[in-house]
Amino acid sequence: MKHRYLPMTEQDKKAMLETIGVSSIDELFSDIPEKVRFKGDYNIKAAKSETALMKELFILADRNADLKRNVSFLGAGVYDHYMPVIVDHVISRSEFYTAYTPYQPEISQGELQAIFEFQTMICELTGMDVANSSMYDGGTALAEAAMLSAGHTKRKTILVSSAVHPEYRDVLKTYAKGQYLEVVEVPVKDGITDVEVLKGLVNEDVAAVIVQYPNFFGRIEPLREVEEIIHANKGMFVVSSNPLSLGLLTPPGKFGADIVIGDAQPFGIATAFGGPHCGYFAVTNKLMRKVPGRLVGQTVDDQGRRGFVLTLQAREQHIRREKATSNICSNQALNALAASVAMTALGKKGVREMAAANLQKAHYAKIAFKEAGFEVVYDGHSFNEFVVKLNKPVKEVNQKLLQKGIIGGYDLGRDYTELSNHMLIAVTEQRTKEEIDTLVKELGDLHA
Repeated sequence: MKHRYLPMTEQDKKAMLETIGVSSIDELFSDIPEKVRFKGDYNIKAAKSETALMKELFILADRNADLKRNVSFLGAGVYDHYMPVIVDHVISRSEFYTAYTPYQPEISQGELQAIFEFQTMICELTGMDVANSSMYDGGTALAEAAMLSAGHTKRKTILVSSAVHPEYRDVLKTYAKGQYLEVVEVPVKDGITDVEVLKGLVNEDVAAVIVQYPNFFGRIEPLREVEEIIHANKGMFVVSSNPLSLGLLTPPGKFGADIVIGDAQPFGIATAFGGPHCGYFAVTNKLMRKVPGRLVGQTVDDQGRRGFVLTLQAREQHIRREKATSNICSNQALNALAASVAMTALGKKGVREMAAANLQKAHYAKIAFKEAGFEVVYDGHSFNEFVVKLNKPVKEVNQKLLQKGIIGGYDLGRDYTELSNHMLIAVTEQRTKEEIDTLVKELGDLHA
């Protein structure tokens, strides 16, 4: 019989105690004063057998509204996208699944090459010169970009658009507090950053302007206008971007972005109740030595054979601690591998076709909602998300949609008080015409 968990035997316990030189478990913990020891019973269920426990867990898991049995129109940073079957096959291989830190390049060539390929593909998508081996997620990457900007410019103010993901802005504010930086939010006009207000806020103390492209409402920000404003004041231009959209949209690097960050979740990473994900971080050459985390480089050995190593490591985890702008020295290797495998399987043509399908299906949905009598707010150029105004609370509507097997859109009233009863709807390439039509019909019935 195979066991996923092998319990410790009494012989195992005795051998370990003898090895460390104690006679009992009580002696092992004898240094802990009696008065601070917990003497009661823990408020947890009694232990069950493995069979009974697995049955209970399966019953609990079966209550989840998963994407196999429900049609999802929920986006807001985490999307239901096509995942090539090869992704799970590759990342489940033990040499990748158990790998962590490739500090010994001679035995980590596969892991290092996978990360190198990830960096290369991120650079191609974003139009940037250098990308690191990944960050924890998109929110972390955005906050790290702000910290790098403040350290590089020696300035203390960060301007961030209110159309940037609310959770990303919260992470930024948490980071900024520890670095004594001021975060100022730039208001939104017609669903995009108010450029006129931005002009009035930019001054000699602004380290960076951060916008999202496409933004949280699905709209396309005027990157060229924003770039001219911030660079005229010698600040940094930071763009948070959905990498899939860059298969179709002009990359931020072409608009003069200094730092491009985002979350690689759209490529081969499951929604998984919101994480873990994989942030990406790309910069221009001039910022190469200030990038947080790890960089993998390509080289040759003493016989001229191609090889891969961790390179430009004179950052936070090594000799430049006092000058570092980050304390992150890790990366999301397994999820970065998943993204690499997905991008490789799709290829340049596939990524573009997938992005185009998102654009086209979302456009079809917008027209369908308008024809059904709904108000599509912030109507204009968008990618795969848009805002629809309802006449009932979104939470109430979503509960009724779930009874029909539909996971509704995001409740914007949670983060924007002025957008109460407004739903952010995501339409990815996974959605069919029939599913879109069903959503419009069901919302129409609830809207009546």
